[in-house]
Amino acid sequence: MTRYAMVADLERCVGCQTCTAACRHANATSPMVQWRKVLDVETGSYPNVERVFVPVGCQHCADPPCMHVCPTTATRKRPDGIVTVDYDLCIGCAYCEMACPYDARFKVSTPRYAYGDSATASEAARDDSRRIGVSQKCTFCHERIDFGLAHGLVPGVDPEATPACVNSCIADALQFGDLHDPESRVSGLLREQSHFRMHEDLGTDPGFYYLHDKRHAGPWPAGEAAPDPDPRAGAGHATGHVLAPRLQREWNWKAAANFLCGGAGSSLFAFTTAGAFDGAPFVSPGLVSLGIVALGLLVLMFKIGRPLRFINVLKQPLRSWMSREAWIAAVFFPLALISLAMPSPRLGIAAAVFGLLFLFAQAMILKESRGIPAWRAPGIFTLTVATGLAEGAGLYVAALALAPAAIASWAVAALAALSVLRQIAWGAYLNGLRTEGAPAQTLAVIGRYRAAFLAAGLAVPLLLIALGFALPVLARASFAIAGLAVLAAGWTLKFILVTRAAYNQGYAIERRRPHRSGDVALTIRAGWNVPGLR
Repeated sequence: MTRYAMVADLERCVGCQTCTAACRHANATSPMVQWRKVLDVETGSYPNVERVFVPVGCQHCADPPCMHVCPTTATRKRPDGIVTVDYDLCIGCAYCEMACPYDARFKVSTPRYAYGDSATASEAARDDSRRIGVSQKCTFCHERIDFGLAHGLVPGVDPEATPACVNSCIADALQFGDLHDPESRVSGLLREQSHFRMHEDLGTDPGFYYLHDKRHAGPWPAGEAAPDPDPRAGAGHATGHVLAPRLQREWNWKAAANFLCGGAGSSLFAFTTAGAFDGAPFVSPGLVSLGIVALGLLVLMFKIGRPLRFINVLKQPLRSWMSREAWIAAVFFPLALISLAMPSPRLGIAAAVFGLLFLFAQAMILKESRGIPAWRAPGIFTLTVATGLAEGAGLYVAALALAPAAIASWAVAALAALSVLRQIAWGAYLNGLRTEGAPAQTLAVIGRYRAAFLAAGLAVPLLLIALGFALPVLARASFAIAGLAVLAAGWTLKFILVTRAAYNQGYAIERRRPHRSGDVALTIRAGWNVPGLR
């Protein structure tokens, strides 16, 4: 079985950026997009300073997170290991960008040109409007590979069948070939020289290798375990920002609105259905809950790059949680509307189950975003579900308190219990972030909100609930404010998690340095907090 891979020799790369220019020319990418770029990194301390150039781009993983989350089947992995994008299927949801740990995905919403607002003759001749509003990335120049194979050429050997970046490298630092062919150039280099793969701990099995020390063969001195890396290195260097995680920009407030409205609205419907068996209003709050969920989905429509293709989101329910969310919504809305039209709280139970499944799917959407450490962290699923349930309880109690209907004590008790449960989930989530490690900026953003979340999301609501039970004359006002406080705290938390704390993985490189006991592996990951280090 063929698997194409690329090898970059960090001891040969001179940082000339010729590969970047060649990629731009071969693939006619936008000026703001670099499918192949070279990082310029300085490591060490004066006078022992080292400079290294690191080519990066799509790693063509054997287990690509981008493919698993894609709801439209636009992202696919070929039998030869190359990961491609079908521009005609992609809806531009950018979920693949959230899942990619290598910052290798790009989305250009409007045409951009090298010189001003109009295209040059060359740009106009090679313009591809299919790329606007959808995901794009390096494809290992698969058209060249396919052309070469059709004409009996060997990728990695014959230039006509080899990626443009490899052909252009003036230092012979980039190599390409079949990883499973023991006679290929890439296989030979990996046998002969020490190498590593970026973010290999995430289990993506990337197809991009870095050679970094000709004194050793194999991933580390053959048969020996590598010493523990020193993750503190590189954190304070002038070029540390080159490696450091950056805040994702694609999932803005419009994407956050879906999580805010989806969790609160679906949970509210479940509480509304439960309350109907206790004599509480069913139709009005039920319609409000559906309207909240629908509002989140409607706002999301204005966020995706190709909204007219939204139906494509249904194509991958066996793999993508975004696709599953859409299918669940397609059942939840008509079932809920029928139960409200009859009206039938018993039928509402079935609709409420699908509403809670909708909340479940939203939590999984975040959990499966492997490119955002704050989302894939242990505890994100429990925190998202607990937050959604607490928001629904808060809305329901506030609605009852502001209406003539009697306030059910069980709903107030549920609000108090879910507020406590959410705080416990929040603590477990923070502990998971510290244990697993996270971008320092992520922890800084979340840290600034901790006290406010404790006060608005737990302390104040519990005090108001206690006050309401102690002084019945103040019950309605106290319960209403408590419910709205729980809702506001949850919405603020989710908004921060989606738009403010969502720093990506950044880059990591491995180098060697002399040590009294021998060579020591040095993993450079700037901008991260490190478990066990304070």
